[in-house]
Parts: sequence; structure tokens; C-alpha cells
Amino acid sequence: MAQTITRGYKAMLDEANAKIETLSAEEAIARQGRDDMVFVDLRDPRELEREGRIPGALHCPRGMLEFWIDPESPYHKPAFAQNKTFIFFCAAGWRSALSAATAQDMGLKPVAHIEGGFTAWKAAGGPVETQPPKQS
Repeated sequence: MAQTITRGYKAMLDEANAKIETLSAEEAIARQGRDDMVFVDLRDPRELEREGRIPGALHCPRGMLEFWIDPESPYHKPAFAQNKTFIFFCAAGWRSALSAATAQDMGLKPVAHIEGGFTAWKAAGGPVETQPPKQS
């Protein structure tokens, strides 16, 4: 029997975006490097290797987000216990919208995400650091 999806990703994105703060790439660039901000990169490690990263961003693979945020989790990361603003981003802004909403639902605040993600960041001229390719 085929599955019937009753709430698709578009509805989930609409719901997430309705309750979180969304920053343009330019607004995010203006906040980069501030001591009261934590940029959270949700992309897969292969994406970071291929595209580069925002200098100083915390890399948190999307699949670990809830576990890293929750202080009761054995995987908790102290970076998420800081009294700072958390700005989530991914490649295009979909994963980060859902992640920011999840983090906010868990009690992390304030949170925001970058509309258009890392792609918009790069297009707006945001700083990007690259790492040399790994030697085989």
C-alpha cells in the first residue's frame, strides 16, 4: 500500500517560517563576528568541503541538532548553553528554517535563520573560508 503524506515539507516550511526570525544574507553578514551571535552550520561535512564555510561558524550536522541542544543528552554541546543568538543556516534555507523552529520549540532562544542559506550568503559577498582538499 502506498503511503499518504498528510503534511508535506512545504507546509512544514510555511509553519516554521511563520514562527521564527528570518534574516536576509545581508542582515546575517552584518551580524557575523559579533560575540553575542553563534552561527550554526547544519550542512553535511561534504558540503563544507565542497563549498567552504562561514568563518567561526559552529558545525552541527542536522541529524545531531536536538541531541546537541538538550543538556540532558549525552551528546550535549556547551556551545548551545550560551546566552547568545543562534543563527542557523544550510545550503538553501530549508533545513535551517526547520532547525530554527525545532530549536525554538526546545526552548533555545533567540534563534533565527538565513533566508537562502549559504548560497545567498556567498552571493551577497559574505566571507567564506575554504579548506584544502584532503589528500588521498
